[in-house]
Amino acid sequence: MSAVRKKLRLGDLLVENRIISQVQLDATLEEQRKSGRKLGKIMVDHGYLTEDALLIFLSRQLGVPFVELAHYQFEPDVIAVLPEIYARRFRAVALKDKGDSLLVGMSDPTNIFAYDELSRIIGRPIDMAVVREQELLDTIERVYKQTDRISGIAEQLSDELKEGDFDVAQLAAGADLSEAPVVKLLHTLFQAAVGARASDIHIEPDESVLRIRQRVDGVLQEQILNERRIAPALVQRLKLMAQLDISEKRLPQDGRFSIRVGERVIDVRVSTMPLQHGESVVMRLLDHTEGVKDLGALGMPPAILRRFLSVIHRPHGMVVVTGPTGSGKTSTLYSGLKVLNEAKSKIVTVEDPVEYRLPRVNQVQVNPQIGLTFARVLRTTLRQDPDIILVGEMRDQETVEIGLRAAITGHLVLTTLHTNDAISTISRLLDMGAPSYLLASALHAVIAQRLVRRLCVECAVDDPPSGAALGWLRLKTGEATPRGQWQRGEGCHACNNTGYKGRIGVYELLSVTATMSTALAAGDFVQFAELARTSPGFRPLEMAAIDYAAIGITTIEEAMRVAAESILHVDDDELVPLPSDGSAV
Repeated sequence: MSAVRKKLRLGDLLVENRIISQVQLDATLEEQRKSGRKLGKIMVDHGYLTEDALLIFLSRQLGVPFVELAHYQFEPDVIAVLPEIYARRFRAVALKDKGDSLLVGMSDPTNIFAYDELSRIIGRPIDMAVVREQELLDTIERVYKQTDRISGIAEQLSDELKEGDFDVAQLAAGADLSEAPVVKLLHTLFQAAVGARASDIHIEPDESVLRIRQRVDGVLQEQILNERRIAPALVQRLKLMAQLDISEKRLPQDGRFSIRVGERVIDVRVSTMPLQHGESVVMRLLDHTEGVKDLGALGMPPAILRRFLSVIHRPHGMVVVTGPTGSGKTSTLYSGLKVLNEAKSKIVTVEDPVEYRLPRVNQVQVNPQIGLTFARVLRTTLRQDPDIILVGEMRDQETVEIGLRAAITGHLVLTTLHTNDAISTISRLLDMGAPSYLLASALHAVIAQRLVRRLCVECAVDDPPSGAALGWLRLKTGEATPRGQWQRGEGCHACNNTGYKGRIGVYELLSVTATMSTALAAGDFVQFAELARTSPGFRPLEMAAIDYAAIGITTIEEAMRVAAESILHVDDDELVPLPSDGSAV
């Protein structure tokens, strides 16, 4: 590119075009002589001009495009043309294959050395584009995701295992592990997972490959490694870290450990399970760096937040938070405990495992192997003069009954349960053997919740509902033309081309009234359910999700996922819910 070959005196050009003054240029040059920093960076830091103004100016002077990476659609094959190590070194990213040349985005288009080196590495001419530096750095972190490094270390580990120099057990338990490829691979895996905001890591050996999957915003993303042989080394090293039995491969095991990734402290819960081709490992990642969130940061609508605060400030009674695994139930309860955690109140938690740490709170880790069960700890807890008790999960009849009796004898009991919605929680507790008269006296409220993916604000576009989605909305809202600011995400670098970034809670709060308690005490669940559905302030989960979709926080597809309804597409305006028993339509 001839424009790049010219000696570019950036400061003089900016003065000539009256973008900065001569005095500002002189001051910038003086600071550059002292610090050695780039001229443009100094000007932007001092406020002589904005980064966008500088980049647009360079774009015009060099005759090259200015590309906003936040909305750019990257192609994996094109990205791979420039190895990650050179992308980071020269602050560049491959954007588009133009046949005879490659379009490359650079944060410093005046760096002739970088231009020459990139041309040599790629092996063909490059066309330059100007990009913002921070967007470029964010892009490199997202598009590469350290997959090249993971694959490279996996190959290295596989080669060492093939050579026969390492016994798997020795590799996992050796004295000098600082340079062992298995440790490097695990370290890189955790770095990539934390960088991607993953909640889980799955290591799954298959017949000929090793699958490593990360759950990001509730959805699994897969990387396949051909080095199937390295799976035992990974599993054994993780077992050692979690203090599990490395010789036991026939039975499932559970453990935990903590690691530090950068400035973050991550608590890792490990679960192993024997498979046909080895052992599967699933790791739940709990980031304790930010601690327990405030209730206001969970995403509860103001009306539900006010009612929830009112319920947990009662001196006694039971409050149940329900939802599937990974829906944030424990986070909600601990955010409530954070509000209640005062010197005047004694709080005891009974959990398996203890997920968060709070000062002044007495936290007990259940250990069934030595007889330290929920029921046994709960009985002892009642003799510790508590004001508030948190039970990690209602798992059996004995625990349920003890919790209910505690709730009617002057204690506030907070607990969780796995059900689909607030109303079905009552039938679940009855099925577990809870006496209806105890439920009627003790239960004050049930809050059901789900996590839905947030729409990426960087690539959100208007998307009016049509087809099956429109039919579903009409069915739920009763409106021929459902009103709302309906949007979808096109996919961009900020959301890894998914259209979503982050998650937010969707809540359904059922407050048990006197008439509901009367119906429950009489054992009339049908009447209880009818009273619950028509009670003031009760709004089902799916409608709460639709409310979020209508204001552009999430999408209609996410709202439909909360409703857990399978839809048959009949034509553009009809939909047919599949039978719940799975029979043919």
